[in-house]
Amino acid sequence: MNVFDPNLYIKTVTIVGLGGTGAQIARSAARILYDMKARRMHTPQLVLIDPDSVEMKNVGRQLYTAGDVGQPKAHVLMRRFNCALGLNAVGIAEPLNAEKHFERQGGVIVIGAVDNHLARQELSRVKGALWIDCGNTYDTAQVVCGNVSDRDLMLRHLEGKDGKYAYLPNAALVFPQLLEPEPAAPQPTPPVSCAALVEEGSQHLLVNDWVAVVAAQYLYKLMHRSPITSFLSYISSDGIGIRSIPITKDELSAYLVRV
Repeated sequence: MNVFDPNLYIKTVTIVGLGGTGAQIARSAARILYDMKARRMHTPQLVLIDPDSVEMKNVGRQLYTAGDVGQPKAHVLMRRFNCALGLNAVGIAEPLNAEKHFERQGGVIVIGAVDNHLARQELSRVKGALWIDCGNTYDTAQVVCGNVSDRDLMLRHLEGKDGKYAYLPNAALVFPQLLEPEPAAPQPTPPVSCAALVEEGSQHLLVNDWVAVVAAQYLYKLMHRSPITSFLSYISSDGIGIRSIPITKDELSAYLVRV
């Protein structure tokens, strides 16, 4: 069985987007880092990025309380994890800026839990990062784990070496449509957040939790250098299932070589 081995010395774990999915991923990431610190392992710094503040509609659907309303999501979670777990997390209440927020090169895991193409475009500009991207519809979702946005480079390494892959395609290669604007609706409507979709019944209440568990498992394996045998996972909360796509030449080719 082929495995992903990026040989990455991880300095930071950055989570972009702290809504229904991102806040749950942040919680799991904080627990992973706390456990690593307790075991006296090398512990990367946790960075949380989201420009939004907590709204009442987020309470009960995201990882926030009524007392958090009006405060920046990034600062709320930063304080919570630092106080509860003794971490040194950083909260940035700004839109993601790849150049500004990723000045240090190398050793970066960035987890995207955003709901618009502009934010994903910015994620795709983070140089040298291993990118775990999350996205969902009403009751289905996908998680992509990759570190390459160069199609030609990836095509040259489709067979790996001795069962090990140093490169996997990131979300920009696997699902390039995620970086494009959605087709215009017949009657234009303003962007709708995940919280609002849950509130109106257009998004399953628990789909974010499913996505967060899968993304956190990819992170856990990376942090502990455990074998990663898939580059893409599909989730169905309605069918209560997860289907992960194995790392093979044929499977990678199917997502990279399009007619």
